[in-house]
Amino acid sequence: MADATASGCVGVPSASLAAATAASAAPVKLLTSDESEELLKIRHTTAHICAMAVQRLFPTAQVTIGPWIDRGFYYDFDYPAGFSDKDLKDIKKQMIKIINKDMPLRREEVSREEARKRIEALNEPYKLEILDAIKTEPITIYHIGDEWWDLCAGPHVESTKAIHPKAIDLESVAGAYWRGDEKRPMLQRIYGTAWSTPEELKAYNDFKAEAARRDHRKVGKDLNLFSIQQEDVGGGLVFWHPKGALMRDMIERFWKDIHLERGYDLLYTPHVGKLDLWKTSGHADFYSENMYRPIDVEDETYQLKPMNCPFHVAVYKDGYFSYRDLPIRWAEMGTVYRYERSGTMHGLFRVRGFTQDDAHIFCLPDQIADEIKGVLDLTEDILSTFGFKEFEVNLSTQPEKSVGGPEIWDKAEGALKDALAQKGWDYEVDEGGGAFYGPKIDIKILDAIGRKWQCSTVQLDFNLPERFDLAYIDKENVKQRPIMIHRAIFGSLERFFGILTENYAGAFPLWIAPTQVRLLPVTDAVDDYVQETARKLRAAGIRCDVQSQERLAKLVRNAEKAKIPVMCVVGEQEAKDGTLAVRTYADGDQGVLSVDDVVARISAANQGKGEKF
Repeated sequence: MADATASGCVGVPSASLAAATAASAAPVKLLTSDESEELLKIRHTTAHICAMAVQRLFPTAQVTIGPWIDRGFYYDFDYPAGFSDKDLKDIKKQMIKIINKDMPLRREEVSREEARKRIEALNEPYKLEILDAIKTEPITIYHIGDEWWDLCAGPHVESTKAIHPKAIDLESVAGAYWRGDEKRPMLQRIYGTAWSTPEELKAYNDFKAEAARRDHRKVGKDLNLFSIQQEDVGGGLVFWHPKGALMRDMIERFWKDIHLERGYDLLYTPHVGKLDLWKTSGHADFYSENMYRPIDVEDETYQLKPMNCPFHVAVYKDGYFSYRDLPIRWAEMGTVYRYERSGTMHGLFRVRGFTQDDAHIFCLPDQIADEIKGVLDLTEDILSTFGFKEFEVNLSTQPEKSVGGPEIWDKAEGALKDALAQKGWDYEVDEGGGAFYGPKIDIKILDAIGRKWQCSTVQLDFNLPERFDLAYIDKENVKQRPIMIHRAIFGSLERFFGILTENYAGAFPLWIAPTQVRLLPVTDAVDDYVQETARKLRAAGIRCDVQSQERLAKLVRNAEKAKIPVMCVVGEQEAKDGTLAVRTYADGDQGVLSVDDVVARISAANQGKGEKF
């Protein structure tokens, strides 16, 4: 069953994807399942129809689970022979036959014993395991006509006829371990999509094609920005190539400068620490499946760090603080290491070693609201600099099991709400969705084609200060516990770079483009002028290169393919006049400009973090 999370939106209506071709009069809204009850029912029902069709065609295939997802569904089957592309086509044809029969969806409540009896009669062992995991009574079953049924809590449409046969598709098949455990059987997962109308399906396919064009793995390779090694070095490990490394350096420098301006101090901490540190923090108990095996060093046990926070705590414990010293704000671009199964890794979005733009704030209880407001201001300023100006916000509150008394939770949640109110941001409350150690704010950004990306998070923590016995001296000379705020704005620098790449499809804003200007000499006779111009640009802090030895048309095409923001053609007339014939990737021909004008305009873009020439 799907686990939908509500979210509010800043700057746009509560979020929907919008996809449209250039010729469309109006974009078609592509709603996710948590934004449309109708689509959720359609997708959930289509998952059941898919399973029914599979078992019609492949009677030995055993069913497991089939939830709806954001824009479709999947269903997992135990079928060792596997499904081919031809099988998917046959399954879809069978689904359409089921849909056209107008078969009713019927809900039935049965006892646990009756459900077990029916499942055993079908010889469906996975369903027995699912039944044992259900803790509520009675057990609910949904039937499609009188032919097929599944354990399910719903919801569904009333009849298969409510599904438009030309608004569904089966997209792919992949392997998936049962219960996500690599020690359990490998299943066949069929992914599909379902919409209300054929127009929505077409818009979704257009959207997928556009997303594929922007795929950061493809763009990163085409522009030679990074690589993710597999065979030679290991999976999920990122290598930044010169152009990508240059961009990363600019991102980090901007990040450090703005943090220093906002009253943060910078830290650098080790990549490993004694395992006892992670036992004290609780990571060894609650996060061990994501941690690498400990390392034995001279009869002591060390651990690659999966988080930066215990190290920042260690720096705090190395000092002595009074209430006058708080708040303390410490920030670090800290590389962490987390175990990810090979099947879960995906480009820069999910890797085994990545850099968190981490920061921790130690403050007094009555400073929480102001500190959170400061974090939200900083988050908005940083993300908007990179072109992300529309956000969705969630506030997650105290869960059933938590540390800290009700008074501090009420104060903390009130402070988060006050900070959001000061920002004027709409948000949705996720009741009970906070971490056991404190409430939090999560921020998603919307990219150029309407996708949502979870990036920034702000979390209050009452747990680590207690576990590590952190203290400050109050006005009465009594030891008190500080409040600890965890926050990350990019989340993961690698993941953010992937998002940035896909948002701009590799046509990066001028200020951050690895090569800002390409000089294109028409003839060897202007080489001296071109080299002099290149030196002048570089002296002004402008990143440029020179390409020649080809026909002009090809030089321009190559520059367009490389998505160089500014191309300057240089012929004998330009060399004589001290000018450049300027063309930009974004807006085409800009006419003839002096070298000083080009320098001034690009320098202004660099200074103001501008997107265009």
